[in-house]
Amino acid sequence: QVQLVESGGGLVQPGGSLRLSCAASGFTFSSYAMRWYRQCPGNQREWIALVGSGGTTNYADSVKGRFTISRDNAKNTVYLQMNSLKAEDTAVYYCYASLIGGLWGQGTQVNVSS
Repeated sequence: QVQLVESGGGLVQPGGSLRLSCAASGFTFSSYAMRWYRQCPGNQREWIALVGSGGTTNYADSVKGRFTISRDNAKNTVYLQMNSLKAEDTAVYYCYASLIGGLWGQGTQVNVSS
């Protein structure tokens, strides 16, 4: 089955850290760029990070220097390490695979609050 399954979300205090994981199955994971997006209540889904099939990374300005995307092709998993979290990082976080037609995970909720 072709799917992406995110995990690792939760409640964290401002300034804290979380690591999200996205496990892929059903396709040749190593061949595809992977992205993380997030969606805050009432807002459109926003791209935040990309890791290419060769490991090249890119970030939205809103997370640059705080978030790190990485991939483990042996485990078919992409990660998002989030540090120095802020209240405005509260959102549902989604991973995305650049397959034909695109493939989204179900999302994982991150709440940053004291």
